[in-house]
Amino acid sequence: MAWLHRHPGDNGEVTYDPPARRGKLRIYLGSAPGVGKTYAMLGEGRRRADRGTDVVVGLVETHGRPKTQALVGTLEVVPRRQITYRDNEFGELDTDAVLARKPAVVLVDELAHTNVPGSRHEKRWQDIDDLLAAGIDVLSTVNVQHLESLNDVVEKITGVRQRETVPDQWVRGAEQVELVDITPEALRRRMAHGNIYPPEKIDAALSNYFKPVNLVALRELALLWVADEVDVALQRYRAEQQITDVWEARERIVVAVTGGPESETVLRRAARIAKRSGGAATGRPAQAGASGTSEGRRADLLCVHVLRGDGLAGAPPQALTRLRKLADGVGASFHTVVGGEDVPAALLDFARGVNATQLVLGTSRRSRVARLFNEGIGATVVQDSGPIDVHMVTHQEAGGGTLVRRVRSALSPTRRTAGWLCAPLLPGLATVTGVLGKNVFGLSTDVVLFFLATVLVALVGGLGPALLAAVAGGLLLNYFLTPPLYTFTIAEQQNVITLVVMVVVAIAVALVVDRAARRSEQAAVARTEAALLASFARTVLTRADPLPRLLEKVGEAFGLPSVAVLEHAPDVPNGWRTVACTSPPDCLRPEDAEVDVAVDVDVHLIGRGRPLAAADRRVLETVGGQALLALRAQRMAAEAAEARRQAEGGRLRSALLSAVGHDLRTPLTSIKAAAGSLRDAELRLSEADRAELLATVEESVDRLTALVDNLLDSSRLAAGAVVPRPRAVGYDEAVTLALAGVEGAYRVKVEIDESLPDVLADAGLLERVVANVVDNALRHGAGAPVAVRASAHADRVELRVVDSGPGVPRSAADGLFQPFQRLGDRDATTGVGLGLSVAKGFTTAMGGTLVAEDTPGGGLTVVISLPEAGT
Repeated sequence: MAWLHRHPGDNGEVTYDPPARRGKLRIYLGSAPGVGKTYAMLGEGRRRADRGTDVVVGLVETHGRPKTQALVGTLEVVPRRQITYRDNEFGELDTDAVLARKPAVVLVDELAHTNVPGSRHEKRWQDIDDLLAAGIDVLSTVNVQHLESLNDVVEKITGVRQRETVPDQWVRGAEQVELVDITPEALRRRMAHGNIYPPEKIDAALSNYFKPVNLVALRELALLWVADEVDVALQRYRAEQQITDVWEARERIVVAVTGGPESETVLRRAARIAKRSGGAATGRPAQAGASGTSEGRRADLLCVHVLRGDGLAGAPPQALTRLRKLADGVGASFHTVVGGEDVPAALLDFARGVNATQLVLGTSRRSRVARLFNEGIGATVVQDSGPIDVHMVTHQEAGGGTLVRRVRSALSPTRRTAGWLCAPLLPGLATVTGVLGKNVFGLSTDVVLFFLATVLVALVGGLGPALLAAVAGGLLLNYFLTPPLYTFTIAEQQNVITLVVMVVVAIAVALVVDRAARRSEQAAVARTEAALLASFARTVLTRADPLPRLLEKVGEAFGLPSVAVLEHAPDVPNGWRTVACTSPPDCLRPEDAEVDVAVDVDVHLIGRGRPLAAADRRVLETVGGQALLALRAQRMAAEAAEARRQAEGGRLRSALLSAVGHDLRTPLTSIKAAAGSLRDAELRLSEADRAELLATVEESVDRLTALVDNLLDSSRLAAGAVVPRPRAVGYDEAVTLALAGVEGAYRVKVEIDESLPDVLADAGLLERVVANVVDNALRHGAGAPVAVRASAHADRVELRVVDSGPGVPRSAADGLFQPFQRLGDRDATTGVGLGLSVAKGFTTAMGGTLVAEDTPGGGLTVVISLPEAGT
């Protein structure tokens, strides 16, 4: 938008003056909050102010960080515009005040921010756009998660969807985008020291958004986005300056594939060249990439397939599909361009357009004789490549072509029949027209009529009828209309030339017609095959048990009344077992079927009803591969489920026997001993001894009760009998009730803000979960106090139970919540190892998660995460 300065004139009218120039925008891009974007922006603002530039602070979010607040220093700050919304006061950027102040540079933080309703614009970047249009330079900040194109990617990485976004195109329009970078380890240290968030939010942030793997991924996203922006800027500059020469600023390799049998060899060879070429453009060896992989940086690899001008000639779809998969596997991007009839020019235009430094081709498949007439694409590319290095890859198909191919006419029988009928008819009609109009038409007009007849016959019937029409037309023209009349004598040489030209025209037009018909036929077949394969693929991908339905669709598509999958089985009398079928097959062996496709050594796809053409068999072979994958996936899933069931059953049985043999026997022994002592008439006990023995009985009974409760809860979970009744529950309420029944609750320090939102949970189940987790922390916390904290993150509320005990080894962390897991403890006070397992099951039943983390400084933190009530 164009900004105009508004001021009243002497006569009361308002006039507008356009700004002298548009302001310049400089953006500081960060991978995550806390990397130092605002600090860098303020530092640049102070440097400009020290140089005498008129700098003001439009809006800076310090988030209570003392160092950031101190950096504002003596910079002039434009007061915020206060807006009342839903009985609350909000401070937003006062765009009008900044425009009235008219500084040279203004600092505006967080450009992706959404303004409070009632503001000048919905988004802060729109306010910044107004400032730029008024000729004011702007320094601003944004995080990579707020870029529109990366919003969904960041959500997959962090699990948090950013509702505040800014269009990438607007950010790319900035005069300068500067990446503010910091390593994930340094950022987490900054977070742990309290330099980013207040203490009550540190634990939740470090365990969720600021996990090391998240920060590494976000950092790589930011680096790649900036790298792409630099590449786009370079391409834009080259286009503006009309630079077509190759600049070797970045090693980029283009490999051309035809879809023929040599294409895979050429593509793999190009991938090896790209791997060795990493870093060659800069003269340095390849370095490890941002992700920390040891493979190192490699050159960009682009795979291109050039179509002919009609878009139909070329490799079959199956070959291109294999090439696409192979390109993905070797890290290449796949491109298809339509190059007309001049394939070398199209290939070089593509290579120059992407600023390629190397081009990889396969050697020609033409024979030596054929290359005498046409050197081929490779030779032309080498001659015209200029500064682009060209690699010619040899392969087994090189030089294996033939000079002449025997081709079948692609025209339908109806058209060929019509052509043979027209071949004598149209030249005869031209003869009659010429004879009757000899006083009106001249010989040149008669020649044109015969040419027209020849072309029409060629268009209708192809080569054979066209040749007949050309020869018949030439003879009729010479006999009836060319002096000397009524004789086949050729008096002039030009008449011979006319006859030869008619034959050449007939051949040329017929070949064009045949080629067009062939391409149309190929396109129709390709569309049909693609539709069939897509339908079969959807069946395999979308159904839980896809094999029966896939066979039904194969039978419908190919007109086969019976389709089956047979598997070799030595234990069956005929040696083959039917795995799946549409109807009971008449044959039980592949050799008895009309259609037999060997999809594996021991697996065959058969069909009864009619034999199939070669093209249909090719499609059926692809379907056979899909059927084999479906069969293997189905069996692997069944075997895995059975293995899990057996392993779980065996583990539970052995663990239960161990628990019954030890954890039940120990308290029962204590009860029996105490009861025997109390009943012994000869044993004189004091009141203190009696009280101690009764306390032992009571303690042992409590331990037995807890053990039986956990066993019952575990069996309820295994049987799926736990049905939660969710409602809004506060963590503070649930923790208070849970601690009332936990021994040693006086060592628990509860730090829960009552203003936190409620969670959606079953109150009774949540109380059991908290009690079991706290009890586990008290028993394994080495006698140290246990802290219980809560925090909100995204649409979930998390409760953390933190102890300072010995913690859990990483190798044992996965089994922490499994039944009967006690990490080697075998004394009678540690329980049977079901507490955390029951807590895990109850939490999952309520739609939450229960995970364990290391406590900073040592110990274990168990996190209970439940959805916020009302979400």
